[in-house]
Amino acid sequence: MAKQPMLKFVSTAREMPQKREAEVRNKDFDEIYAEFADRKATEQASRCSQCGVPYCQSHCPLHNNIPDWLRLTATGRLEEAYQVSQATNTFPEICGRICPQDRLCEGNCVIEQSGHGTVTIGSVEKYITDTAWENGWVKPAAPAQERTESVGIIGAGPGGLAAADMLRRAGVQVTVYDRYDRAGGLLTYGIPGFKLEKDVVMRRIEQLEQGGVRFVQNCNVGVDMSFDEIRAQHDAVIIATGVYKSRDLGGPGAGAKGIVKALDYLTASNKAANFGDSVPEFEDGTLNASGKKVVVIGGGDTAMDCVRTAIRQGAESVKCLYRRDRANMPGSQREVQNAEEEGVVFEWLTAPAGFKGGDVVSAVSVQKMRLGAPDATGRQSPELIEGSDYDEPADLVIKALGFEPEELPKLWGTDGLEVTRWGTVKAEFTTGRTALDGVYAIGDIVRGASLVVWAIRDGRDCVDALLADLNAKAAVAAE
Repeated sequence: MAKQPMLKFVSTAREMPQKREAEVRNKDFDEIYAEFADRKATEQASRCSQCGVPYCQSHCPLHNNIPDWLRLTATGRLEEAYQVSQATNTFPEICGRICPQDRLCEGNCVIEQSGHGTVTIGSVEKYITDTAWENGWVKPAAPAQERTESVGIIGAGPGGLAAADMLRRAGVQVTVYDRYDRAGGLLTYGIPGFKLEKDVVMRRIEQLEQGGVRFVQNCNVGVDMSFDEIRAQHDAVIIATGVYKSRDLGGPGAGAKGIVKALDYLTASNKAANFGDSVPEFEDGTLNASGKKVVVIGGGDTAMDCVRTAIRQGAESVKCLYRRDRANMPGSQREVQNAEEEGVVFEWLTAPAGFKGGDVVSAVSVQKMRLGAPDATGRQSPELIEGSDYDEPADLVIKALGFEPEELPKLWGTDGLEVTRWGTVKAEFTTGRTALDGVYAIGDIVRGASLVVWAIRDGRDCVDALLADLNAKAAVAAE
């Protein structure tokens, strides 16, 4: 009888890839986790229980066939494992690195519930696809037949890139318009290299170009080119701009020099550290934490990116202010742990009331908070503790309070593009269809600030609907 390759969670402990020591990794922007070796990936994949109802799969936004590619990895069939993985996920090596697995697939692993420790799904996913790249199994789009229809995609983030890939594989002509000088959106300029090294993103961009996707960079729609011009050039348009408008922070002194937006700070760091670009605001110290007392305000993944970036830039000290406690923090707990290891200090239940220093910030006026009674959703709201104010010294304050949608109808000067009361584009669930004929919208500009994996899901779902619409129009024309 053949030896059982799976269900080894009872005899094999959970292991993550080796993590570089904090005092070493906090001096560079390289990824902090090593790659699984073949033997270790096989061993960890074999811990999967192959349960009849795979909660890991149902809690993955892409519904990745996780048990199947874990079994294929455990039995050494890596090329097949990659084929299964990429069948539902356009960028599995990216999701394996940056998805919050602790909240999604791994957080719902059945063996985790039984106390054996979750399967390290994200690390195995990363290993499978990195191996596929090394062995030349990852191929650019090569459609069996080219189509005459063309689609314009506004935004080269994960949703737009996923849609571009799917459309090209169906033979549709694709042009992607993006405001930045490099494609990738937040994958390129928002997420630091220690979570996602930039050559991982750039090789996907190159693959899309090899497959026939055309990129138009430094194109700010509404300024360099109108939305109506783009519509006129294509049979359909997908809006995948993401949400880039930073939530602001008021209070006395909020306009002082030294108080900056998280996205500006991260973009400057990524350009300088990962691409070697000349960034004046980084070089003159405006967006550089070197030698400074840094305070980051916020509790999400963007705040974690900022505090860990500041450590690597050589900040004198880095503190994170968050108005709730650790248990109610929206950011990944894994990221919080990594940040603490690297020297970040978290000040829980604190909120800024204003800023000191006049024209140049010198301190944050901090109010201590406590959690009140739960609201209708069960979440406790922070309440001010009177008389608990104090000043936190700061030379650089980074606002990481989340993002909101830009006013696209106004920016683009277009009528008929409906938005919700939150400012997001109003689009059909799963299809992305908007009120404008032939115009679709996907990702954060529809959902609000969300995860990369949801943007990929939206891009793939939208393409299914868009192709069905193109086929229907072609049938009518033929008749």
